[in-house]
Amino acid sequence: MEHLLEGKSLEWLLESATDAMIITNREGRIILANPPIERLFGYPREELIGKPMEILLPERFRKTHHILLADYFDQPNARAMGSGTELLGKRQDGSEFPVEVSLSPLKTDHGLLVMATIHDTTRRKQAEESLRESETRMRAIFDTAVDAIITIDERGAIERFNPAAEHMFGYSEAEVAGNNVSMLMPAPYHEAHDGYLARYLQTGEKKIIGIGREVVGLRRDGSTFPMDLAVGETRQGERRMFTGTVRDISERKRAEEQRALLMHELESANEELRNFGYVVSHDLKAPLRAIGSLANWLSTDYADKFDDEGREHMRLLISRVHRMDRLIDGILQYSRVGRVKEVAVAVDINRLVRDVIDMLAPPANITISVENTLPTVLSEPTRIQQVFQNLLSNAIKYMDKPEGRIRIACSAEGKQWKFSIADNGPGIEKQHFEKIFQLFQTLAPRDRVESTGVGLALVKKIVEMYGGHIWLESAVGQGSTFFFTLPRTITTAGSNKGNNA
Repeated sequence: MEHLLEGKSLEWLLESATDAMIITNREGRIILANPPIERLFGYPREELIGKPMEILLPERFRKTHHILLADYFDQPNARAMGSGTELLGKRQDGSEFPVEVSLSPLKTDHGLLVMATIHDTTRRKQAEESLRESETRMRAIFDTAVDAIITIDERGAIERFNPAAEHMFGYSEAEVAGNNVSMLMPAPYHEAHDGYLARYLQTGEKKIIGIGREVVGLRRDGSTFPMDLAVGETRQGERRMFTGTVRDISERKRAEEQRALLMHELESANEELRNFGYVVSHDLKAPLRAIGSLANWLSTDYADKFDDEGREHMRLLISRVHRMDRLIDGILQYSRVGRVKEVAVAVDINRLVRDVIDMLAPPANITISVENTLPTVLSEPTRIQQVFQNLLSNAIKYMDKPEGRIRIACSAEGKQWKFSIADNGPGIEKQHFEKIFQLFQTLAPRDRVESTGVGLALVKKIVEMYGGHIWLESAVGQGSTFFFTLPRTITTAGSNKGNNA
């Protein structure tokens, strides 16, 4: 469209425009330029007046532009240059940038002129390049993804089907393109899917699409498999697209079934263990008590009938009956740890240690001291008592010094309490450090020192049940120190310091 304008009208038109604009004559020389041109190209307007328009173009485009300008004046009409092609502008500093130019013919008293509106398309070009790079990356992800990726439109028709989907379902992308995605699902999922999609499109309830839902897939050969399905919505203009990520969870399902079977077997084994515990505590201890009573009766009523060897045999018999009774109790206690639960309460370790010492009643030549304030912990009282009782009774039982000393201490280390029970007894060789925590293991002959070999194993099991750790430091002839940790669930300290017993 031609415009019949005079000088003042032209100046007003350019000065009021927000776009960069110039007006050139038939020779292509600039006769007017507006302020946005200055900002876009960096030239003062005064320097541009009278200059050929090609000054705003890189050298390599100038000759071609001059030819196009001549053609334009032969057939003047409004047109755009640079749309879909590479057209560059050149600033005063020599930098180049992409532009689009809209040309409009102007009919004036001075003859035919051309008004050029120039748009900097740098941001758009960058966005287009980013979009192309993004599409390239997405295509690479789509093609190399381990999971099947399927894209459908709002009618449920399949548009994209990646290689993983082809492998999973047995169809090529060409075979499924345009078909409803429900073809990949057996009944009743086939029928339900169309309902899900229709309801979502009507109500917008995203939960109907089903993110993370477990459904069943149908392969081309008719076989089915469990799968996880996650669906997301995107838009392409006015079109709504849905992308589903599918993962075959057959292996996971088999593992879950195997785990369920193992849990059932474990529960059965635990039930048998509970039954065994009942048998041990009732059916074995009853005759054992009868044997012990009979042995006591014989050793008392027939004492004058036994010689020294017979009396020693009776002593050993009674001792071993008592050991068997304690061994049964120890096994039952060991089996109950972690299986039979008490209510966890705040246990004041200061008071608990005093009670344990009173119960053990150490001989006069052994002194037990508490070196510092002991904390309060949240635990099962009986279990913590068993820990201290077994460690202290061992220290007392094996003491070989005329003046025995046992020291109890505690310190805070991170999120745990670190307890120690040290003695000046015979000590333990390093090669036995692990052995003594094993069930039924003892270092001294049982007929010399009565022991079931359960105590330290029980202590280790209890400490580890609470997430703690137990170890020892020892040297032969210099005593032993047992260390163990417990979580600092409750950090309130007791009130007694430096207790001695």
